[in-house]
Amino acid sequence: MPRGDEPSAGAAESKLSETPPLPGGLYLVATPIGNAADITLRAMETLSTVDAIACEDTRVTAKLLAIHGLSKPLIVYHEHNAEKLRPRLIQRLQKGESVALVSDAGTPLVSDPGYKLVRACRDNAIPVTALPGPSAVLGALVLSGLPTNRFLFAGFLPTKTGPRQKALSELAWIPATLVIMESPRRLAAALRDMAEILGAGREAAVTRELTKMFEEVRQAPLADLAAHYAEAGAPKGEVTLVIAPPGEKPAPDPADIDRMLVEALGRNSVRDAAAQVAQSTGLPRRQIYNRALALKKDKT
Repeated sequence: MPRGDEPSAGAAESKLSETPPLPGGLYLVATPIGNAADITLRAMETLSTVDAIACEDTRVTAKLLAIHGLSKPLIVYHEHNAEKLRPRLIQRLQKGESVALVSDAGTPLVSDPGYKLVRACRDNAIPVTALPGPSAVLGALVLSGLPTNRFLFAGFLPTKTGPRQKALSELAWIPATLVIMESPRRLAAALRDMAEILGAGREAAVTRELTKMFEEVRQAPLADLAAHYAEAGAPKGEVTLVIAPPGEKPAPDPADIDRMLVEALGRNSVRDAAAQVAQSTGLPRRQIYNRALALKKDKT
């Protein structure tokens, strides 16, 4: 199987040259996340036929096109210039041009600002179609060996400890496998926070360099993964974390419920305070409401 930057077959290139022009509209094209051979035939056909390709980094996209013997005008479109470029792209699309949107790797709109362009197209009745293909999120999930029937993609966590721990607290009891992107240099610190907030024994997998020659999946409890990368240092390559769903949520301590209710009653009505605490604890609202009434009565 070809890997990395090996060229595609000449027969495929010959077929692409016979492809008729595409109808005008925006084409969301998934591109390889590492192995250049993972591009789909439909993606090749589309990239060879559109009027232009909007991409994050022209160097990355130009390299991919060159590997497969393609050449198209490239438009730089990323989070720093999207507000300025979006109206220009819409104007071109309104004139009937066909434009492909790609990210540096994987499926566009996942952790990038492309959704605003899609929304603008919808608002202006411009056709949009998606070409499925490589995705680090799904690749990591299926390689992890963790439950796949329900999962949440949480993107990148905040870079600083305090906000990162707060974000993890919000994710802690979601009944789903978590998929999180992380920078290699922050991996050890992030895993340490995950072990503290999500639970030291919670199963997880660190996947890196997916589809590339040195692809690796390391599976262990969060505490063990945190200890490993604290000692080994930052790994090379792109990292995607997959974390198992939580176990059964422990029942809140009655004293903690009373403390939460007292604090909430200081700012809200009995009904609103009960609703807030019921949502936080997962306990029945009627049960919390009755306890809030009792506490309110005791204070009067």
